[in-house]
Amino acid sequence: MKKGIHPENYRLVAFKDMSNDDVFLTKSTADTKETIEVDGVEYPVIKLEISRSSHPYYTGKSKLVDTAGRIDKFKNKYAKFKK
Repeated sequence: MKKGIHPENYRLVAFKDMSNDDVFLTKSTADTKETIEVDGVEYPVIKLEISRSSHPYYTGKSKLVDTAGRIDKFKNKYAKFKK
């Protein structure tokens, strides 16, 4: 591998699934200004819409998620073709 192309600033970061409030820690270089306290220690936090704890593939549960009104937008767009 080439030297000097990989970041040096890996640190523990909390990733929070906003759909079910699950939080997990892993090393990352992602920038964030927000923090969260986990087990009495403060970590930078990255907010996720979906993660392994809420994704239907991993949970085995089917779930309809309407983010930002996608279904309504689709229905409005194609309503003119309805007879």
